[in-house]
Amino acid sequence: MISFKPKLLECLSGYNRTIFARDVGAGITVGVLALPLALAFAIASGCPPSAGIWTAIIAGFFISAFGGSRVQIGGPTGAFIPIIYAIVLQYGMDNLLIATFIAGLILLVMGLMRLGQMIRFIPRAVVIGFTNGIAVVIFMAQIKDFLGLQIAGEMPAEFFGKLRVLGDSIHTVHWPTLLLSLASLAFLVFYNRVSARIPMLRRCPGPLAVLVLGTLFTFLLGLPVETIGSRFNGIPQQIPAFVVPALSLETLGKLISPALTIALLGGIESLLSARVADGMINDRHNPNQELIAQGFANIAAPFFGGFAATGAIARTATNARSGARTPVAGIVHSATLLAIVLVAAPLASHIPLAVLSAIVVLVSIHMGNWREFRELRRYSYNYRILLLTTFFITVVFDLTLAVELGMVLATLFFIFRVSALTKIEPLPLQALPGSEDAESSPFFGRDGIARVAVWKISGILFFGSINKLDILHAPHETRPQVMVLDLQDLLQLDTTGLEGLEAIHRQMSLENRSLILCAPGEQPGSLLRRSGFFDRLGAHNVCDDLPGALAEARKSLEKMK
Repeated sequence: MISFKPKLLECLSGYNRTIFARDVGAGITVGVLALPLALAFAIASGCPPSAGIWTAIIAGFFISAFGGSRVQIGGPTGAFIPIIYAIVLQYGMDNLLIATFIAGLILLVMGLMRLGQMIRFIPRAVVIGFTNGIAVVIFMAQIKDFLGLQIAGEMPAEFFGKLRVLGDSIHTVHWPTLLLSLASLAFLVFYNRVSARIPMLRRCPGPLAVLVLGTLFTFLLGLPVETIGSRFNGIPQQIPAFVVPALSLETLGKLISPALTIALLGGIESLLSARVADGMINDRHNPNQELIAQGFANIAAPFFGGFAATGAIARTATNARSGARTPVAGIVHSATLLAIVLVAAPLASHIPLAVLSAIVVLVSIHMGNWREFRELRRYSYNYRILLLTTFFITVVFDLTLAVELGMVLATLFFIFRVSALTKIEPLPLQALPGSEDAESSPFFGRDGIARVAVWKISGILFFGSINKLDILHAPHETRPQVMVLDLQDLLQLDTTGLEGLEAIHRQMSLENRSLILCAPGEQPGSLLRRSGFFDRLGAHNVCDDLPGALAEARKSLEKMK
């Protein structure tokens, strides 16, 4: 059944002035923090700065109002930068809005179909690989603005093309821009360390502090550096018009793949952020409701010029640390951003792009889990291959291809590991209950060759381990007249494994030999029964235990005399 239970409705029960005051304080704090990040992420993504702000306002509101987490803060994030930039470069801004809308529909359907838990099935190595890869891509994308390089046109999205352009333009470094970028980055690193020890400084987030000081420094000294005003003509001091992006079937076909990438990454990042928040406030989020909210957010944002949004880990953590306990804080965060735009938008024209670039560079550095590279030697070869392959493909080629290839490799490695657990082993006939005096029993012929063979199959018999049944196809002269398969420890059986057992049964029937199954478990037994295999084998050839199977084998041998 479809479930729609926003966390906000749950939190309103018992809501009071004390909680409201804490939510308002946290919402204002995180709203102020979101301003420089929204501007920086939008510009780094190849979008106008106003698009980042309205993404944070609109999407942030929907994610808080309809989400499944108490303190989740939504908006544009650094992880989306390479994806958004590539879409804008290849398809244009209008098609980015359409891709975002489609991604919202996909997320909404995933949430309604209760697929929130399935996103957690993505292996850790794949998540770390593409996260670190995205961090490198973001860092490379900021080199132009960080150094103030004079590059005509847009930076290519392709890795080697980007390296070539940067190499050809490195001699055009703009020294005032570089000095401002380095000073801003150094200030951010220093400020973050100092503010952790001085409670008073925590009220002013590092990105906001460097934005204000960097802008004042540039304006007062008249530094000849690029600003939001010089490149984008500032930020409109008004609510954007409601626009419906034009959609055609031809465009839709091209945008399905980018939309799937946005939806997948948005779902992963939002649920990771929600899990981090759970640990900070001792709560448990609803992953399906969170995906529904992400869907609404990405459906609504494009109508106001916004682009892809998801749960932001840094802003969510700041929200929780600032005292927020309900989604009201997230709504206040959106209202704070709206008030800033309507009141102080003209001041944003003076913000230097070098300062915003320094903010994004630090975000990219903190985004990566670089310790994993140092500790790779502690893990298996499969883990190393999976992580490094995903990382390499993300950096050099494409995030979508990286995730797809990573999942394929992870699946193949998993199949290999599971197939290794499948065992098909012979059981000594003399040691089995019910086969006393085996040498003189019907189980052995006059030549001493066993007429009955007992094999134990354990683990999972599926398409990845079906080749292990080859051992049961012995040379003709040594084939037993009766074969007993002990299935007591067979956990799972798929249709490929069923086909393998069918083949053994057909071969033995043609040679007038008997196959007996012993103690099939619940799932294997259900499949064997539903497929009609039990009926073809004969009910008397399906036994509950090994002694019963050996007794049936004795009867079969007597009939063959």
